[in-house]
Amino acid sequence: MNEYWMEYPEIGTSLEEVNQLIIDSTKDADNFISDAVSSAVSSGGKMLRPAFVIMSAKFGDYDKENIVKLAAVVEMLHIATLVHDDIIDEAKLRRGVESVQSKYGKDSAVFIGDYLFAKCFTLISSNFKSSEMEKLSNAILKICRGELKQYSLRYMYDTHIFNYLKIITGKTAALFAMSFNIGASQANLDPGNIKNLTKIGYLCGMAFQIIDDCLDYSDHKTIKKSTMNDLKQGYLTLPVIYALRNDKTNKLRSFLETTDFNSDDTKIIHTMVMENHGLEDARLLAKKYTAKAFSRIEKLPSNENSRILEEVIKRMLNRKY
Repeated sequence: MNEYWMEYPEIGTSLEEVNQLIIDSTKDADNFISDAVSSAVSSGGKMLRPAFVIMSAKFGDYDKENIVKLAAVVEMLHIATLVHDDIIDEAKLRRGVESVQSKYGKDSAVFIGDYLFAKCFTLISSNFKSSEMEKLSNAILKICRGELKQYSLRYMYDTHIFNYLKIITGKTAALFAMSFNIGASQANLDPGNIKNLTKIGYLCGMAFQIIDDCLDYSDHKTIKKSTMNDLKQGYLTLPVIYALRNDKTNKLRSFLETTDFNSDDTKIIHTMVMENHGLEDARLLAKKYTAKAFSRIEKLPSNENSRILEEVIKRMLNRKY
């Protein structure tokens, strides 16, 4: 069982079933495909998104087999986006394991990501309403829009915070929101609870991504290699955007436009981000989204499931950042 879920064995067991379904459904007659897909699927991770499908369903009456299948669809969709992200970022590792694009090459990785997308629709095409297919399609659309929006704003050092929020709405929050929504809908919850759980997913997704961006600057005097690569490619995260906005001298912008991002330069960037309150302001926004999420959780039916959900989200969001 995934260590993250040891305290919640019922959820952990369901996630083991989700993982096994993904493995079984991606077995192929061609060993190359099976091995490559298995490499992508078995790279670890907390499986938060499928867990939220399961946990939201627990607020109503649900068919366990269908929920496990929907949770597997959500996780495969997430894995597919990670495979494609690693191609764009030229990432060598994914969760400490060699990435698919590094191990099998970029061309193969593109097709493996596409293969997983196709498997998502294959799984969901049986026993589910067309509305579930529509939700999946909309989530993919939002993810793609977020990625395209981010790409269109590369090297634009006057990027407005609103643009960043639109990007992470698509890249992260959309799939969190869909995870909650699809589980709640499948369990036939009333419209008010479905809407509330969907909003919790959105708020958690926004906070989760901002916190991740903050962690890049929190506990060290230099910048993580992955963050440095993002900056090299012109991708700005929230601490940098806030720092640029607060820097009335424009020194940070000038430095970003001329640096070659060697180790000494990344230390200077880190210092400038901190001095211009980029991390401080980003933390404040993360806390606002977190507070709103917990406020929404209080409106859920009071039971053991809502208690566990609150604990899991606290663990996910109340990190040192």
